Amino acid sequence: MILLNAFSLNMLAEFPSRPCFEEISLDEAREALGDSFESAVGHADTAAVFSEQLGIVVPANRMTIALKKGDIAVVGQYRGPRLPEGATTLPDGATIAWYRVTV
Repeated sequence: MILLNAFSLNMLAEFPSRPCFEEISLDEAREALGDSFESAVGHADTAAVFSEQLGIVVPANRMTIALKKGDIAVVGQYRGPRLPEGATTLPDGATIAWYRVTV
């Protein structure tokens, strides 16, 4: 399982592909990630906020993603004002929408 903080068509390794996006709850995101996941969260502040929300350590890790048919990822989509430098919690008015993406 891979954890993303955004999704791009560039992350699809094969075309045609039909990624399916399903909004899930925070608890479902925690359950989907389990004890073994790979972080592809590219920014340290976003990783810190994800860690606080999920209750697990989410390392910052810039990497190239190539999802193939059958792959599943969890995406935490931050919505709100720009994260202040060094943020570890969500600022006022910000949310994270969680999605399961199945290719």
